[in-house]
This record gives sequence, C-alpha cells and structure tokens, in this order.
Amino acid sequence: MKNLKWTLALVVSLIGGAASAEISDHVVRVGVLNDISGIFQDTNGMGSVEAARMAAEDFNGGGKGIKVEIVYADHQNKADVGNAIARKWLDVEGVDAIVDVPNSAVGLSINTLLRDSRMTYLASSTASADLTGKACSPNTIQWVNDTWATGNTTAAAMMSRGGKDWYFLTVDYALGKGIEAEAQKYIEGHGGKVLGSSKHPLGTSDFASFLLQAQGSKAQVIGLANAGGDTINAVKQAAEFGIQQSGQKLVAFLLFINDVHGMGIKVAQGLQLMEAFYWDMNDDTRAFAKRFATRPGMNGKMPSGNQAGVYASTLAFLNAVAATGSDNAKDVVPEMKKFKGKDKLFGDTAIRQDGRVVHPMYLFEVKKPEESKYPYDYYKLVSTIPAEQAFRPMAEGGCELVK
Repeated sequence: MKNLKWTLALVVSLIGGAASAEISDHVVRVGVLNDISGIFQDTNGMGSVEAARMAAEDFNGGGKGIKVEIVYADHQNKADVGNAIARKWLDVEGVDAIVDVPNSAVGLSINTLLRDSRMTYLASSTASADLTGKACSPNTIQWVNDTWATGNTTAAAMMSRGGKDWYFLTVDYALGKGIEAEAQKYIEGHGGKVLGSSKHPLGTSDFASFLLQAQGSKAQVIGLANAGGDTINAVKQAAEFGIQQSGQKLVAFLLFINDVHGMGIKVAQGLQLMEAFYWDMNDDTRAFAKRFATRPGMNGKMPSGNQAGVYASTLAFLNAVAATGSDNAKDVVPEMKKFKGKDKLFGDTAIRQDGRVVHPMYLFEVKKPEESKYPYDYYKLVSTIPAEQAFRPMAEGGCELVK
C-alpha cells in the first residue's frame, strides 16, 4: 500500500510537472466575470468565455502538464452581485484569476476585494483609469482600454481633424463620467470648447431629448460617452434625426464591432470610433477571429476588442504561471510585468509597473455600405496612436506602486 501511494504521488507529480507543487489544488482556475444577459452580452458575454477557453487550449499545459479550468458567472452589472461571486470564488471555489469585468463600478469593487489576496485580477474590460492610478493594486493588470486612453486619444484624434466644439451624451455612472472628464480636460487644454452635456441612465431606450439638445448646441462633435446598447440606441436615433447629414460629427468613445453589426452599417456609416483591436487588421487577428467565429454559440460572429482582451490577458496570465510555477498573484503579476514585445492581437505591447498594458490605439471610421466587401468588413483606418502616446504617462497616474 505504501509503494502504491508513492507511485500515485509520482504519477501526479509527472502529470503536473515541477510546477504543480506550488499550484493550488493542482489546477489553475480562471473565472470569467461579465454581463451575460444585459447590454454587454454581445461585446463580452459568452464570447468572452469562449475566448478564455481558446487561451487555455493554446496554452496547452504550458509544456508542464498544467491543468486549466475556465468558470464563468454573470455580475448583472451590479457591484454587490459581482463582489459576492468574486468572494465565493476566492474563499470557496479556488479560482486563481478573474478576467473581463465590463462595468467600472463592478470592476473597482473587485479590485478592492482582491487587493493583497492570492487572486489575480485581469481587468481586460474594466475601463476605469483609476485601476492603474489612485486605486492601483499589486494584483491587477488592465488590458485593452481605459477612460484616460478613450477620452484623450479620441479627443486628440477628432480635434486634429477640426473638431473643436463638443457636446456629450454621457451614461450616468463611473465609465461615462470618467470618459467625459478626460476628454473635456484634453479638449479645453487644447483650445476647444465643451458646449454642454446630457447625462442618461444605464439602459436608456429613448435618446430623443438628449439628441435634440446636442443638435441644438451646434457643436461640431457629439461625443457618446457610453457603451453597449446605450451607444447603439443613441446612434440609431441620431440617424433618424439626420444629425451626421446636417454636418455634426458623431464619435463613439467605447464601441465595438458587435455594436456596429447590431445597428447595421447603413445606420453606423460615417461614425468615428476608437478601438484597440480590429479583427481584420492583419493575418494574426484574422486567424484568431476566424477560429473564434466557429466556437460554440458564436455562429460566425467576429470577436470584439474586449473578447480579444480576454484571450490575450488569460494567455499572458497562464504563461506567467508556467514561468513561475505558481498561481499566486504575488508571483504571477510581477512575472507578467516583465513582458515587452509583440502580442499577436494587440501589436507592440508592454506591461508597466502600475499594471497598465500599453499598445497602439486606432481611430476608425465606419465604412459606407458600398465600401464593405464581405461580412464584418466595417472599418477603415483613419489614424494610429502609438502605444507610448495612447495611455496616460505612468508618472501622472498617482499609482503608489510606481517607484
């Protein structure tokens, strides 16, 4: 019996590799926490779960036989619900990292909960720039986008094309307020004017009164500081009012390919938007997107930037687990911060000490229907913002981790 126990222990060691002794429960669990049933279900939802599963498959044990499990849950865009799920994952279910988390209020709550725990927070869809600023945590890595990058790079790109006077339609929670504040700071600091702003609740269906105020302001640019279904509804109704045809430019600060698909290219044509990822940029993004489109439940859908971010951040986390032989954030996050190189989905990439992942950002314009040659061929590139310019300088963020 003693020899049998020794043999079984040896088999487990060989399967798990040398790293397994330091991997909790001999399994690395990644929890995808997002909105599965609400306004972000297309840009995140089950597509994010499939992206995480793709990362686990491509990791393939990291050459050490490391077992990976992907779990998921719906935070319903409620901070208390998200916090309760994360606490259960942390205290009971042995989850080692949380990824995705659209909705800044939920994300900031998770960030506080996981600070100094053993769990890693891969905030690939949480847009609040506070995550790498005053609320920065040694456990958090923030991928894809944030309110500073969204507000500043979009405002800069539009102003360089003559858009000096602005009016905002802003969702009334942390995401929208953060985007508007960053954009307004840039606009007014570079000789532009903000002529007004209308705040709306999350999940608004009727934008008529807000759009009429924006139209009446005569602003050159109407900035949509919202996301998901709110942005889609605003763009659809702006088309009905003929806002772009009358000469005002409509710019979406946080819009994804799924949103454009949902509203239709005829409605979205001419819309300006800032993205970190587009499926049709190069051979690597196209290969990833075509695999994604064949996943269960995707039915040919192309991945959003957020879903690409789930893949990239999950794979980076798993590679750091393999490199350190540990799934504890105190080992994994410092290893992740060593990365500087080419990410196949996001280009030239580096992970800074404040946890911010920097990469290029792109200003796109939605094509006219006659310019689109195949499904999801929606964007034409207007300008590229290099990684070193796209995100807030580390010294300006106020992160206590920055030496």
